[in-house]
Amino acid sequence: MADRFIARLQDGPPIVADGGMGALVTAAVPRLRCPEEANVRAPEAVVSLHVGFINAGAELIETNTFGANRRKLGQHYLEDDVERINSAAIKLARDAREISGKAVFIAGSIGPLGESAASRVRRELFAEQAGILDGRGVDLFFVETFYDLHEIEDAIDAVRSVSSLPVVALMTFDETAETLAGVTAAEAAERLAGLDVVALGANHGAGLLAALAALEQMQADGRRLAALPNIGLASLAGGRVIYPHATPEYFAEFAAHARSLGAAVIGGCCGTTPAEITAIRSAVEADRKPRARLELAERELATSLGEELRETGLATTLRSGEWAVTIQLDPPLGGSSRGLVEVAQGLKDSELVGFVDVNDNATARAGMSSLMASATIERATGLETIPHLTTRDASVMGLESLLLGAHSEGVRNILAITGDPPEVGDYPGSRGVYEIDSVGLTELITKLNRGEDYNGRPIDAPTSFFHGVAVNPTPDDLELELERFRRKVEAGARFAITQIVFDLERFDRFTAELGGAWPIPVLIEVFPLTSYRLALRLHNEVPGIVVPDELQETLRDAGAKAAEIGFARARELIAESRERAAGVCLVAPFRQPLRVLELLA
Repeated sequence: MADRFIARLQDGPPIVADGGMGALVTAAVPRLRCPEEANVRAPEAVVSLHVGFINAGAELIETNTFGANRRKLGQHYLEDDVERINSAAIKLARDAREISGKAVFIAGSIGPLGESAASRVRRELFAEQAGILDGRGVDLFFVETFYDLHEIEDAIDAVRSVSSLPVVALMTFDETAETLAGVTAAEAAERLAGLDVVALGANHGAGLLAALAALEQMQADGRRLAALPNIGLASLAGGRVIYPHATPEYFAEFAAHARSLGAAVIGGCCGTTPAEITAIRSAVEADRKPRARLELAERELATSLGEELRETGLATTLRSGEWAVTIQLDPPLGGSSRGLVEVAQGLKDSELVGFVDVNDNATARAGMSSLMASATIERATGLETIPHLTTRDASVMGLESLLLGAHSEGVRNILAITGDPPEVGDYPGSRGVYEIDSVGLTELITKLNRGEDYNGRPIDAPTSFFHGVAVNPTPDDLELELERFRRKVEAGARFAITQIVFDLERFDRFTAELGGAWPIPVLIEVFPLTSYRLALRLHNEVPGIVVPDELQETLRDAGAKAAEIGFARARELIAESRERAAGVCLVAPFRQPLRVLELLA
């Protein structure tokens, strides 16, 4: 069968492959931990789907093993069933071939790990799965849906270490013919063509036109290509994944275009059913020619305007060695920003304050978006802002979208923080997103400034953020905090703001651990305590804040005059900070925000 497959690739016509097996299995069998579990839990459903695709015209079916490597199965506590699940998949595909009475090819499907791993580990995992599939009788391998060139190279090498069967290598591309990692289809084809594969191409991805865009870049003399795209972009409805209703005619036209671009294998991926495969088979049998010209426009990149790349006021202040003063404000908990704007205007009118930084759902209590509030402040008052942005409340895609929107509104300074866990605030039953932490957010902003997204793909125009990070000089785990701060600096942080500090001796010790100097400008955060009760709460209930015993006792003994003591200590800290830092961040007193100006008079 392997020799017959290679001969068919060479002599044609194109081989019609099957469609979206995993999606259909998940829809057909309830409560699966993963589609591959159906091989042992609902084998009759798997066989039925294989037969359905064969009867629709598929000459090649893929085993239901896309995610059946030990690492991926382990995410569902199925790692001990690697052998059983993969072996069953081959048996079920062979049973379907026997039931249909047609000599279809069986391709062993191998997908990516789904998480980062060392090259050695990846090869071991892929080789284990490939060895089982080869031993149980597949005719060839589909190494598919990869976006990382290094990982697909590891997968191909791993297959080659245990099998001599033909390998078809498939990567997934967006509508601009690029992978998530920013690799173009042309670059991918150049690399894959140098490996021991019999065909290469595109599967999954952003739909039919995305696959055709990739094939157009991949085509070259002698290359055998394959195209197995998703039916289109999916959506969620009532917890179900819904795919668009592409007409069979649309798939027939796709097959004609794919064939004209050199595709020797044509099929489908997520969302494609036997109906679409029937359309592809009809187009192939009729030797259909494209009925419309395929026009793929190149993406136009905008050039950033000069004013968009300006240096922020904060960057200028820190670069020139001027003393920086920023006031930290909490955004409102309701739908009006009027009060916040009035406070910001009062701070600006004092001429004592250069900036305001705006919290982002501090203590996990939902308030107005820090980015939108900051844009409003800058428009209404002209006072430059430093919005905090947490990774708790949005995915990487969401964070990138928020940042690009903020940039378009003129917000340029950002403080990247991880954020308090939701259970400490108003939403104890919810879980944070935390796809990345503050280090990852710093890396994202650095990449946006280079004109790239998180995965390294080019964006329409680079950003010009001046981004900083939080640092705690009074941590419970000093070594961990030092290591994380160094990673933030390596990720591209341009400045830092400390956690609230009440004792500069601890700040000095942290400085000493850094080698005696800070690698980036640092602002010391100062909070004028107004009561003994507030001091107790901060010291005992807020992680990372230490209120010295001596200060607590003084506030306790001061009684009604505790606020005077708190403000006096804050003034001392500001004065002492001038010898140690590039500026201060002053936390405005609750309900009396403009009183913070007393510290600067």
